[in-house]
Amino acid sequence: MASSPGVAPAPAEATGWFASRWDRLNGPQRIAGIDLARGLAVIGMIAAHLLWIAEFDFDDASTWVGVVDGRSSILFATLAGVSIGLVTGGRNPLPRAQLRVARGRLVVRAAVLWVIGILLIATGVPVFVILPAYAVLFLLAVPLVALGARALFLLAGGLALVMPFVVVYLDHLPIWLTPGGWLLDNALGWHYPFPVWIAFVVAGIGAARSGILRAEVQLWLLGAGSILAVVGYGLHGVSGAHQPTEAVTFWGAVWTADPHSSGVLEVIGSGGFALAVIGLCLLVCRTILTWVVLPLRAVGAMPLTAYTAQLVVWAIAATVILGNSGDLSGFRDLEPFWPLTIGLVAGCTAWALLIGRGPLEWAMDRLARALVRARIG
Repeated sequence: MASSPGVAPAPAEATGWFASRWDRLNGPQRIAGIDLARGLAVIGMIAAHLLWIAEFDFDDASTWVGVVDGRSSILFATLAGVSIGLVTGGRNPLPRAQLRVARGRLVVRAAVLWVIGILLIATGVPVFVILPAYAVLFLLAVPLVALGARALFLLAGGLALVMPFVVVYLDHLPIWLTPGGWLLDNALGWHYPFPVWIAFVVAGIGAARSGILRAEVQLWLLGAGSILAVVGYGLHGVSGAHQPTEAVTFWGAVWTADPHSSGVLEVIGSGGFALAVIGLCLLVCRTILTWVVLPLRAVGAMPLTAYTAQLVVWAIAATVILGNSGDLSGFRDLEPFWPLTIGLVAGCTAWALLIGRGPLEWAMDRLARALVRARIG
């Protein structure tokens, strides 16, 4: 039997314990290219956290690692949308009764993500933890999962063009300066403002609704995403949006592609970049290269576990070595990126092949199924 396009086939002769774990990672129930993209997103975020990164300059190859700054987290958010789209029916939304169950489980997952995110913030590691924002985005996606691909892409485009203006206004509300402002900031994950970032999630759901296993859809994602990236970053470059003085004005805050600005050009450029990476990863995993990138796919098969583990290890190591989990400069000076990344990739690969599903993914799924049961009949 032929395997689904973009899904790594498992050897037919494998049997027993190892075979079941191999099949979980490589069988038709997983989309290898999506796992690869998730793995790249997780490692990109680790790089953005732990490397000293100069501003990206296309003409200077030494700065190219700066591509991870901002874009990795946007790729992560877009892939959240793809996952939501897949668990709610893929190309066609689930029937109403099943969709109601899926929505309930998304709400449970959002709650779990929020709790884990707050606990990670409590470690004192000096990063903007994305999980609280993820939780809010999951909740916002719940009423949208019945929509088809065209409606979702139109909605994503509208949000991308309008919401950066709204967020600049919201950023200047007095509430952020009150004693409880920082609590609200952490609770909402406002470094990733949901009015803008929901556009990435909606685009990801739209990609899933388009039939993401089809080669023509994968090529379309690569092509359309690349065009959007060129438009967004190109307008940023030619319009002078990169000038530091521009950011202090309302228009300057909106008309920019700077990482983590949530400006219109960042949404267009980095959102397009995310779609292009997803399309490219899906196409790569239609080839023999899918086996070369298997360790990265293992990370992407358990993204919540991988993301959480790297922050927990960071907190412990920084506390033991430096006496302070919040010393970002001191921890970066220890050059922890490669040891942590290699350890994470090796650990996720071993876990996937010897044990199976990521522990946090398994626990969250069991909880969601226990709290929201499917009706029989």
